[in-house]
Amino acid sequence: MAGRKKSQVSAPLMSEEPTMRFCDHEDCVAEGLYPAPRSRERLDDHYWFCLDHVREYNRTWNYFAGMTEAEVESLVRSDTVWQRPSWPLGNRLAYRVTKGARIDDHFDFFEADRKAERTAAPAPETEEAKAFRVLDLTPPATVEKIKAQYKSLVKRHHPDTHGGDKASEDRLKEIILAYQTLMNAHCS
Repeated sequence: MAGRKKSQVSAPLMSEEPTMRFCDHEDCVAEGLYPAPRSRERLDDHYWFCLDHVREYNRTWNYFAGMTEAEVESLVRSDTVWQRPSWPLGNRLAYRVTKGARIDDHFDFFEADRKAERTAAPAPETEEAKAFRVLDLTPPATVEKIKAQYKSLVKRHHPDTHGGDKASEDRLKEIILAYQTLMNAHCS
């Protein structure tokens, strides 16, 4: 049986001492532990200060120094949307910018909603439209035409001419209600 070969893992030599970073303030020999940006254009490049000097630097440093009020406003507005382009709502500019790009919806996840909207129930009929339908008229109709049609239908569906038929009475009630609706709409 062959014996296992032992492997040796050696740690990196720690012979070199870590170098101490000194404070970047003039005539300061304290350790520079705290980073502070050098300029607005180079935020990744830092000065390294001790605690006292970083506090002093932060009190006097102004990110917006040298900028006009319009530039500051523009920067604040672009930062609110993380420097991404945005468009006013409702003008479909985004659609024009993306050239009408659409998602391939192979399973109709999004189209199903649109189909449901298109096949939704029609809008409810207005009282006036229902009244025109009951009186067998098409809008617009004059008051004289409404009265003439009403008289004709009342004579035809009157209970005396049908021997007290319940269906005829119900139809007459619909006709009277429709006539009142149209007269109120035309005369008011």
